[in-house]
Amino acid sequence: MRRALVPVVLTAVVLAGSACSDGEAAKTAPPEAAALPPGRPAIYAAQPEGPEPFVRALYAVYAGGPKDVTPPRGQDPIFSRQMNAVMGADIRLAKDEAPEIDFDPICGCQDQGVFTLDSLAITQSGVNAAEAAVAFTNDGGITRQTLKLVREGVNWKVEDVVGADGVSLQATTLESIVKRGG
Repeated sequence: MRRALVPVVLTAVVLAGSACSDGEAAKTAPPEAAALPPGRPAIYAAQPEGPEPFVRALYAVYAGGPKDVTPPRGQDPIFSRQMNAVMGADIRLAKDEAPEIDFDPICGCQDQGVFTLDSLAITQSGVNAAEAAVAFTNDGGITRQTLKLVREGVNWKVEDVVGADGVSLQATTLESIVKRGG
């Protein structure tokens, strides 16, 4: 009985793998993805669509009210591998101290109030790199920042967050990691 299952399982694995490796199918979001309410599923559906849909989906979460539960720092699929590695090291090395990133880097806040995305300008510097200059209002305060984006595979991800003062979150966090012995 077990020998009869092996060809069936192998066939299923091969078919599933070939469906996933079809580049055109992976780039095209299902038609119902545009109708998703703000939240993690909408963000994930927008990642392969391009930098602007991805960033709009990111901030729609905040404008839509309470946020979804997010994955642990260092394991969040909206951030690049590099940024996740930095965030993970920041958490691990913090020990009894607060980590460098002890806030939500996308909204630049710990507490979210009434939120609106006021402006968004995308500059694509290459096939796999872009910057999103954003301005948003959170609980009456206006914030301007730039999201540095990178495409990993077919999905766009946040590589870094640069404040209006030009300070890179990734660079600041890496400096803190080095000071803590990481």
